[in-house]
Amino acid sequence: MEERVQKLISLCGLASRRRAEEWIEAGRVSVNGQRARLGDKADLERDRVEVDGRPLRPAGEHRYLMLHKPRGVVTTLSDEKGRKTVAQLASGCGTRVWPVGRLDLDSEGLLLLTDDGELTNFLLHPRNRVEKEYLVWVTGDLEKGLPVLSSPMELDGERVNPAEVRRGKSTGSVHQLSVTIRQGKNRQVRRMCAQAGLKVLRLKRIREGSLSLDRRLRPGEWRPLTDGETARLLQELRG
Repeated sequence: MEERVQKLISLCGLASRRRAEEWIEAGRVSVNGQRARLGDKADLERDRVEVDGRPLRPAGEHRYLMLHKPRGVVTTLSDEKGRKTVAQLASGCGTRVWPVGRLDLDSEGLLLLTDDGELTNFLLHPRNRVEKEYLVWVTGDLEKGLPVLSSPMELDGERVNPAEVRRGKSTGSVHQLSVTIRQGKNRQVRRMCAQAGLKVLRLKRIREGSLSLDRRLRPGEWRPLTDGETARLLQELRG
């Protein structure tokens, strides 16, 4: 069905109509290879609409799932050791999806699964500096450790940006921290804490970009992203 281009962009979950109009005026949108103008109409079944050179796809073409990954489950599609995988947890979603990034065996929390390769690449590429926030329970000398954790350090011979750290509750010798990073090296938060002299007892990811873990999801449960969550993620992708 033919619709105004800004409405199509909105229906596909990329942006509001007003934002889509701004994109059209800025020359970021084309229809069948020609720069779109306000008032232009198109039909996605016959026309090729592009935003920043990427084809517009109808909402719902890809699957986006939020999984509350439990500890003891590996973030892979299969495991040669026979351990339970996140793919098994999400096997009832009706299509093949893969995890975006990793949470190690002993970590838990938010994990996005999708079949959208473009979004996967965007969220994982270091240049996009997508924020990842973790709740971390640690022991050790917090007064000495926090300045180290909040300063630049090296992992694998490469400089990593300082974490954004906020203190939470302390119970005896156990301290809760909120740690936000913008890179994604293997076991990065655990290794940064180790360099700061802090021992990690528990690590839980609660946010990636605009997507926050649904507290109603119990470990091992998943649900599709809402239209609003999907739209916000795709807006981050499109900039």
